[in-house]
Amino acid sequence: MNYSTMNFMPEASLNSTTKPFGPVEIMNGCMYSFSFLVGLPTHCYVIWLIITGAGSGVASEFFNLNLSVSEAGFAVNCMTFVLVVWFPVLVEFQMFLVGLVITGRPLFQCLMCVERYLAVVHPLSFLKYKPLRYRVICCAVAWILTLGSCFSCLYTIVLYNIIHLWFFSVQFLLFLSIQLFCLVVVLRALKQSGPGERNDENHMKRRAFCLILITTVSMVITYAPYNIAAFFTIVTGKQSAVQWLPGTFCYVLCGFIQPVLYLQRTGKLSCICLL
Repeated sequence: MNYSTMNFMPEASLNSTTKPFGPVEIMNGCMYSFSFLVGLPTHCYVIWLIITGAGSGVASEFFNLNLSVSEAGFAVNCMTFVLVVWFPVLVEFQMFLVGLVITGRPLFQCLMCVERYLAVVHPLSFLKYKPLRYRVICCAVAWILTLGSCFSCLYTIVLYNIIHLWFFSVQFLLFLSIQLFCLVVVLRALKQSGPGERNDENHMKRRAFCLILITTVSMVITYAPYNIAAFFTIVTGKQSAVQWLPGTFCYVLCGFIQPVLYLQRTGKLSCICLL
């Protein structure tokens, strides 16, 4: 039994014959290879920086640490989608990692957005739940849900394509709604000037506003193209590799935004650029 596996979304469904490589498959392969060759070292570097305390420490960056681990898994998943064409034995491992891709990244990003929301809008609650143990509990629950998604994809993605479409599109829509709500409220709060604020405080708020704005835009670019393509396929019952190409492109490239922001915040980005 052969599989068409040049995209981690619905094209990874059952096919009776192996399709020849075309322009879309080549572009997907290039994007996945780039994600693995550049993304994996980048996320591993971020993980090493957080563990060694180069930034604000493991406690403050715990959600970011787990997100980077999830993104490293996404980079490995990208490589499996290239290798599985020649090594079909990897197909089960590949399908398992799909759950990490469609649940791990949005879930940990959602936790980071909720944390920012609490820090800006409800600072007293944020200080109350700031200790590391609460973050460990949240991440443990997130990893349990992610592993559940991995096993679900392993046993359903190949057999029931329509189930997979609903599975990831509803997840993306739910997590995107939560993230946008939190980020928009944070943007509104940062836009307002408090009485007696000093210039340095205004500068910090403007900087935070820009970072949150970049994060908000990146969230929409990450998930909207895939949701549009998924719902179009569900409604029309038609799909092609071309309609998933914009979503793949956005999903791969937007995965670099968080590590770049972290490296810029810790002053390590200039070191990488000089290499």
